[in-house]
Amino acid sequence: MPREGQEAINRIGGHVLVVDDEPDVLRVVTHKLAKSGFQVEGFEGSPELLDFLQRVHGAVDVVLADLHLPAMNGLELLKAVHAEFPSIAFIMMTGRGTIGSAVEAMRLRAFDYLVKPFDPLETLVAAVERAVSHKRLVDRNQFLERQLELTSQFEGIVGTSKPIAEVFAMIESVAPTDVTVLITGESGTGKELVARAIHTRSNRSSRPFIAINCAALAESVLESELFGHVKGSFTGAVATRRGLFEEASGGTLFLDEVGELSPATQVRLLRVLQEGEIRPVGSNESRNVNVRVIAATHRDLQSEVQRNMFRQDLFYRLNVVSVRLPALRERVEDLPALVHHFIKKSAARFDRTVPKLDPETLERLCSHGWPGNVRELENAIERAVVLARTDILTPDLLPSELRPSTEVRVPSSREPQLPLSEARSRFERNYLTQTLRRAEGNTAEAARLSGVDRSNFRRLLRRHGLSASAAKEAP
Repeated sequence: MPREGQEAINRIGGHVLVVDDEPDVLRVVTHKLAKSGFQVEGFEGSPELLDFLQRVHGAVDVVLADLHLPAMNGLELLKAVHAEFPSIAFIMMTGRGTIGSAVEAMRLRAFDYLVKPFDPLETLVAAVERAVSHKRLVDRNQFLERQLELTSQFEGIVGTSKPIAEVFAMIESVAPTDVTVLITGESGTGKELVARAIHTRSNRSSRPFIAINCAALAESVLESELFGHVKGSFTGAVATRRGLFEEASGGTLFLDEVGELSPATQVRLLRVLQEGEIRPVGSNESRNVNVRVIAATHRDLQSEVQRNMFRQDLFYRLNVVSVRLPALRERVEDLPALVHHFIKKSAARFDRTVPKLDPETLERLCSHGWPGNVRELENAIERAVVLARTDILTPDLLPSELRPSTEVRVPSSREPQLPLSEARSRFERNYLTQTLRRAEGNTAEAARLSGVDRSNFRRLLRRHGLSASAAKEAP
């Protein structure tokens, strides 16, 4: 393979517009960028470039413009481009650079300022690559911001996937009623958030929402917390105390990990749900309570009932309406929006500037299994934000199981040594196959995931004799 062709394969692609009134310079720059894997359009004047931007509605990554242009100079062009298409990365280039012009260009938010001649031309290519990466980072952040705006109405529950949309629909249906709700799902999926969303959208929203983790307290302490106690009912009961059922009067009581309740406490809870009354520990008198109960568990309570570990009658009382929360691995498409949400949340908590996300970091986050679900993801992002020393979250800031390995595998002496070109070709083919499989055969999506221009991605497929359908069906 010619060296320039291999260089193009390794480039990240991108749509670049170049404007220069010197035809020779324009020809050299556009030719080099095209050979390096970019989609390039060349213009000899600013008006022509602006007209092109209007026709493509700003669907461009980088504008590379000479400072000294007729009709409209580079600084004026920079202001015009950013006025209508602020996310486009703008690189200024000139053969007669001054400190004043460089300062003015950067003040106007130029991404870079390059002095001609470019020696070697690779310095120009590297600058454009950095600009394309920056543009894609900006686009990704803007997209995630829009996604967050769409989900903000559900009390911090982030997502637009089908599984989480079904949860939203269920919240909307049950919230206006007083029906008892059982929320199920793995630990860390956000069961308390759903309970709060139901309460906030109910007729009880102006009254208290009180949550208690039933697994966190011993049986005797839990009964006192839930139902209250009278003075002298046990050692240390120096005063009469109201329980959480009374504290939540008119509102909602959320019983997290209700599957951990002891048999005796299950009986007392059943009475509350059946009769609407409680009896404080040590008291002979019952008191009426007006509380909506929402319970949650990570256990399979139906199996617990079959094994006589949970009362069947209590299960039916709690399970009037069931809301199942999907595990994070079941809604991977929500991960980018969740990541962005937790970055903003952590930055605000620790009074940090909101950092940007390196594309490789997001790739690693999206490929992790997340056994701890949303809670584990939030902890990982919080760690990265705290440890970051720049405004970009890089992969090395992630927990050890997500960080890139520094171990280099040395081939065994018994393994045949492949020529570099063949090893690279095998890696490339495998990478393309895996990326297509992940994109479910969608070439445009696969090109986006790999950071390669769509036309270049298709050329790579043809080079390796791959088709989208074949890669999708590969074992």
